[in-house]
Amino acid sequence: MSKKNTKYIFVTGGVTSSLGKGIVSASLGLLLKSRGFNVTIQKLDPYINIDPGTLNPYEHGECYVTEDGAETDLDLGHYERYLDAPTSQNNNVTTGKIYQTVIDKERKGDFLGKTVQVIPHITNEIKRRIKMLSKQNYDIIITEIGGTVGDIESLPYIETVRQLKWELGEKNSMVIHLTLLPYLASSGELKTKPSQHSVRQLMESGIMADVLVCRTEHTIPKDQRAKLAQFCNVSLDNVIECKDLETIYEVPMYLQKQNFDDVVLKELDLKNDKEADLKDWKTFLKKFKNPKRTVEIALVGKYISLQDSYISIAEAFKHAGASLETEVKVRWVYSGDITADNIKETLQGVDGILVAPGFGDRGIEGKVLTAQYARENKVPMLGICLGMQIMTIEFARNVLGHTKANSMEFDTSTPDPVISIMEEQKNVVDKGGTMRLGAWKCSLKNASKLYEIYGAKNISERHRHRYEFNSDYLQEFEKNGFLATGTNPETGLVEALEMTDHPFYVGVQYHPEYKSTVATPHPLFKAFIKACEKN
Repeated sequence: MSKKNTKYIFVTGGVTSSLGKGIVSASLGLLLKSRGFNVTIQKLDPYINIDPGTLNPYEHGECYVTEDGAETDLDLGHYERYLDAPTSQNNNVTTGKIYQTVIDKERKGDFLGKTVQVIPHITNEIKRRIKMLSKQNYDIIITEIGGTVGDIESLPYIETVRQLKWELGEKNSMVIHLTLLPYLASSGELKTKPSQHSVRQLMESGIMADVLVCRTEHTIPKDQRAKLAQFCNVSLDNVIECKDLETIYEVPMYLQKQNFDDVVLKELDLKNDKEADLKDWKTFLKKFKNPKRTVEIALVGKYISLQDSYISIAEAFKHAGASLETEVKVRWVYSGDITADNIKETLQGVDGILVAPGFGDRGIEGKVLTAQYARENKVPMLGICLGMQIMTIEFARNVLGHTKANSMEFDTSTPDPVISIMEEQKNVVDKGGTMRLGAWKCSLKNASKLYEIYGAKNISERHRHRYEFNSDYLQEFEKNGFLATGTNPETGLVEALEMTDHPFYVGVQYHPEYKSTVATPHPLFKAFIKACEKN
């Protein structure tokens, strides 16, 4: 089989960060995939951390985990949700990884006494990482470059793109520059100057943008569009407007209306007569925007002030809710504020409760109170990762009478460590990338709620944790009606617990939210929302 000629699209950003490069990249990927191309998207992050696994969610939002166990940027979650295809550790590269690889090679003597420099050694390693995905026979690889043009951190990436454009030859790569058109209320107009400067900065680095995508709050007038085309060296058709929309899931259609996919295919000299088939996507949007019912679910966590910390859960609610024609309103509750005196008032009127994942002991007692409230008042509850561990601690304290039960993560001297550290984790010193990560098998018990939900005995779900349910307590738990209905077939570790005399009280050690996409909403979220509707 002859190897495909892979085409490359580089997405850069200017003026400010957080403009939505990830959403634009994912939307373009969806449009090209629906026209029959085999597409993947990767993210190059300019920070020096090896991965976002050790970053506080307030710094960088959620840490997303791939099937193969890489801790990655939350944009990879968007790529998977839009493309309905898994990404891998090769889809997220950081400056930390690049430098670590180059320095390791230098120590081994791979550079034969040469002086190791940013050019060519760092840029060559970036190139190698970009091209790595082409071995999987993709037609198109979209590479999103984090940060903003002009940042010191981004310079090696921008230089690599300049080199690659020459090496790949004409029509084999292109650059899409995403920029901001600020609106000045005092003069009542959009301003193009910041975009002009941003494009000029890109040109100073030797790169000409082929397409300009402009983030804006207002429609761009014709004369402003012409001005942008003239000053930024792009044709008028290649100035694309990306307005603030009600939901990120409208972006693909908004870009399609401006022939964004046609513009890109023309730049890459790819012939394709197939229309983008977004029928299923439109059906999802229609149901999402016209729900027949509403449920309110309290999301109890400790990183509530930055909702990006729980973005995969919030999106999983949207996917599952739309498929059931139900609007899921999320009540964001900071667990650190919950006390025995205010819990009733705080959770008054919610149809369901989700206790979110997390690390560290802040806000833990508020979560334990939440689990008790849900268990005693028969409110449907889903506990994810730490959420399941919280349910375990609460049950041990209030039902089994182990009043000092705890997780060894929060109290190493607890007499009842119902959640303890795995044997192989006890001597781990490094914090980064050393947890139980990625896809692990889980075997479900027949006649359990989970078996009914998944419609299968053997499932695979993604993990991100260091502590496990302590099986020494399993018999006692099961005797009192809290059953381990999911276990790992190889290690016997408990993966899921559910309560028998409760409408829906399920805790899972894994992260189902990572596998939810627009095309395939996660069955566990659907079942949870259904239980909330009944409630």
